[in-house]
Amino acid sequence: MIRVKRMQGRGVTSDKATRLRVAWMYYDRKMTQKDIADALGLARSTVIRLLEEVLRRGEVQIWIGTDSPETLSLAADLAARFDLAEAIIVPQARSQDEATRSVGAALGRFLSETVHEGMSLGVGWGRTLTASLSSFRPTRLPDTRVISLLGGMIEAGRENSTDYAWQLASRMGAECFLYPAPLLVDSPETARILREKCGLDRLDRMAASLDMAVLGVGDIGTGATALSRGLISEAEYERLIESGALCDVMCHALDGQGREIDHPVNSRIMSVALSVVAETRHLVIASGGEARAGAILAAIRRLGCHTLITDEGAARALLALHDTTD
Repeated sequence: MIRVKRMQGRGVTSDKATRLRVAWMYYDRKMTQKDIADALGLARSTVIRLLEEVLRRGEVQIWIGTDSPETLSLAADLAARFDLAEAIIVPQARSQDEATRSVGAALGRFLSETVHEGMSLGVGWGRTLTASLSSFRPTRLPDTRVISLLGGMIEAGRENSTDYAWQLASRMGAECFLYPAPLLVDSPETARILREKCGLDRLDRMAASLDMAVLGVGDIGTGATALSRGLISEAEYERLIESGALCDVMCHALDGQGREIDHPVNSRIMSVALSVVAETRHLVIASGGEARAGAILAAIRRLGCHTLITDEGAARALLALHDTTD
């Protein structure tokens, strides 16, 4: 039951219920701003402000169809060249930040439509995955499992891997399994002890039967990676670049062919093994920006991919790289 109460006076109203009521009348009932103002006893300027507010807060999502013949052809080419089940392409971004937001929004919509009851979902982390939360609108799925595939940062923040898994699970009312270890430890020996003695083998077994895994990809060399944001020292980061590292996937450094770099950092990362993730029933890679094409290609070579979510610039660059390197 929905109760509609006419508000007296023309004071400023900013509570969530009013914002959503205005949005529903405007977008679903197709009422004019003037008609909404009259119906609710608001000033038209207040209606305009509330409509702007629901968009800013992400309480209403507007999707614009971009399936032009050119985009459909580009998606078909990507699917054929990389043996994908699906390619989702958003318009070309003007900057890396814009690519991150738009690809993340497309990922959120994909997850909203795809994740279902009883699914086991493994997740990585990164800015693109975090951006997906703004458009993730799932139903309640209490029998679904969300599993973080890697350890967490000591300093909590919007891009913390454990925080992303927790927020995703919370929105579905799903079970959440965190990886109870630091993302990076001091030595390979510490990593071995934590895996063998602290019950992390249970998460490895769960990850071996995932229905879906969702990963972002970072670009080593441009600073567009978690590895360059205080996780390791500047000297270690430079040595990774000198060793041929190009791609960061789950904080594992790969070269252009998708091979793990022979560097101590890779043996100190606490995560489910990439070899296990590569066996996932449905692997989703979400990453955009033309400069990341080489890193995305490396991740596909290492892990494979079923659904790729990217932007036009990265898609065209991926196809060009495939033609020149394969």
